[in-house]
Amino acid sequence: MSLATPQLDSLPPVIARDTRLMVLGSFPGVASLRAQQYYAHPRNQFWPLLSALWDIDLVGLSYERRVAETCARGLGLWDVYASCQRVGSLDSAIRDAVFNNLDSLRLQAPGLRAIAHNGAESARAMRHTEALGVAVVRLPSTSPAHASWSFERKLAAWRDAFAAHGMA
Repeated sequence: MSLATPQLDSLPPVIARDTRLMVLGSFPGVASLRAQQYYAHPRNQFWPLLSALWDIDLVGLSYERRVAETCARGLGLWDVYASCQRVGSLDSAIRDAVFNNLDSLRLQAPGLRAIAHNGAESARAMRHTEALGVAVVRLPSTSPAHASWSFERKLAAWRDAFAAHGMA
């Protein structure tokens, strides 16, 4: 580990026993780590996408209420990496990543039906999540760095995945 690049630790999972779908990101960005909130960067499209999917203004709610709403709807949040070294927020800058204990998802959420990987870096863990015996899907990243897809195109992909697992 370099002295110039500190080891960063991820956020704890947002999960309940009745979580049915788990969205796994790669690792929280700088804004999320500072705020200790998933998808805290104002340009990240995660909360606007869920708002559109569920027809509720999650963006206008406090973080605590957003999390309560996701849990109430059976959605969990976590990241594939527990820790890493990284300067900035780009996935391409992640170094020396350590995986979260993804096997624990089945114990924490016995009714888990599916895992949705939020972006390409998260999807690199698909071989691990497929071993859990639930459906696994790769979704386009909600990160502001993934600007090649329009909001509408991302929404369509997310809607299809959520609908396939009774979450839309």
